[in-house]
Amino acid sequence: MKKALLICGLAIGCLANTAAAQTDAKAKGILENVSKKVNTLKTIKANFTLKITGGKGGKVSDTKKGNISLKGQKYHFMISGQEVICDTKTIWNYNADAKEVTINNFNPNEQNISPAKLLTNFYEKEYKYKYTGERKEGGKTCDVIELTPIDASKQTSKIELLIDKANSMIAGGTMWSKNGNKTQYEISNVVTNTNIPDTYFTWDAKAHKGVEVNDMR
Repeated sequence: MKKALLICGLAIGCLANTAAAQTDAKAKGILENVSKKVNTLKTIKANFTLKITGGKGGKVSDTKKGNISLKGQKYHFMISGQEVICDTKTIWNYNADAKEVTINNFNPNEQNISPAKLLTNFYEKEYKYKYTGERKEGGKTCDVIELTPIDASKQTSKIELLIDKANSMIAGGTMWSKNGNKTQYEISNVVTNTNIPDTYFTWDAKAHKGVEVNDMR
């Protein structure tokens, strides 16, 4: 910042740098509390609403509802006739309308932001973060954290996370994509430490007879 007096400029610069450091430190502390909370939980079950707007000409508008279960790094979520199941080694993507399941080896580095990721500490190595204030959302008082990708090639340009101050859990978020889409997540009805069998996080072929299998492994 150009100033008439060098001393004045340096003073302002130091104040700005100090404020930025404090902001980043606060964001880091809040996110670390989320990680600690999630890591103490055996399981998490929740409902979510996903709303997509934007696109070319602003014509995209779609709202979907679903639910998700997490057990450690395993997850199983369902949304509008689609199921995604992961046991940390294999990922199954089932389309109920097409009666088709696609199977791939699981690679966490290739996963897009999803309700599963939003409930965990995905941000630690992938994003820069800063605290931007508080906001009332759905009757909850939330800390707002802004994330920007470290890797500029990612299709996501920015993410805003809402952290419920009452329980240090992610209550939702908004993701802005480079294609102009904006995706909003709202997480509700969170239930923790219920008994979920490991079999819920694998594909049950016997329960899905007649389904076409595309094994891409």
